Amino acid sequence: MRRRFIPLLVVLAGLTVAVAEAAETSFTVQRTAFTDEKAVFATVESPNVVPARARIGGTVSGLSVRQGDKVTQGQVIAVVADEKLLLQVSSLDAQIVGLQSQLAQAQTDLARAETLFHQGAGPRTTLDQAHTAVEVASSALRSRTAERAVAQQNLEEGQVLAPVAGRVITVPLTRGTVVLNGDTIATVGEEPFILRLRVPERHAVSLKVDDSVRIDPGQLGIAQSTSGVITLIYPQIMQGRVVADTKVADLGNYFVGDRILVWISAGVRQGYVVPESFLRTHFGLDYVSLRRPDGSVVETPVQRGQPRPTAALPNGVEVLSGVHTGDVLVQP
Repeated sequence: MRRRFIPLLVVLAGLTVAVAEAAETSFTVQRTAFTDEKAVFATVESPNVVPARARIGGTVSGLSVRQGDKVTQGQVIAVVADEKLLLQVSSLDAQIVGLQSQLAQAQTDLARAETLFHQGAGPRTTLDQAHTAVEVASSALRSRTAERAVAQQNLEEGQVLAPVAGRVITVPLTRGTVVLNGDTIATVGEEPFILRLRVPERHAVSLKVDDSVRIDPGQLGIAQSTSGVITLIYPQIMQGRVVADTKVADLGNYFVGDRILVWISAGVRQGYVVPESFLRTHFGLDYVSLRRPDGSVVETPVQRGQPRPTAALPNGVEVLSGVHTGDVLVQP
């Protein structure tokens, strides 16, 4: 009895393998909804390009950065010197020394006048004049000290500080250049860099925040395909184009203005997506093997579209014409 069941089991196993192979080598065409994409160019830009300006006028005596350097917020990138400020500080220092001597003399006269007044040898008016002289000398000393602090602050403001952390984009001057208050010493691009899209306004209704943007990996010099996310869509349309910012990992942080080809959402439509393995090319034409209802297989020319990878079909390719819903494709 056991020998009779063995051939039956072998036959069933063969049928199972044949069914599995048939399922793997055939595909039923169905209409699929997918996001249509449009190829546009985006540029690598900084979210904010901030100028580092001189706070005083003078001559650039020190310049510690050049184009491409990384800087931190508050870093000294240049020094503007004004010799008049140094002379003003020296003059005020000399005046302060003289006023300190006057105050010391006034305090000595006040002490002598108080002693004579308490001994009954000095009049009250002399004591009052001594008090007044001390107050005048003290006020003059405080005034000169405050003026010296202002001059010293102006001198320290000759240091030009980086307004943000990022990379130096331009340095439009050199050492020895005469600058005025408010002149730009350097421009700093804030990091991290972003991709800035400029899309024709007819696609404005298709763009949404958090939409995915597909990027050609060859544009970034990486092996794997990558994508970005739209983080901001500007409300003002400029020259017939909508501007949007895209955050992308591994974008780099050196070159600014680099143009990169990306694909953005241009709406949802219906179409046919088939595995790429079912397509083959002969003499520049694409074909699929179509199984007829009677079981025969014929070669049918089709028009290949763009790759449409999905979760179910990682190697999916859109077919623009040549197939219909319900067609059964077989692998060659």
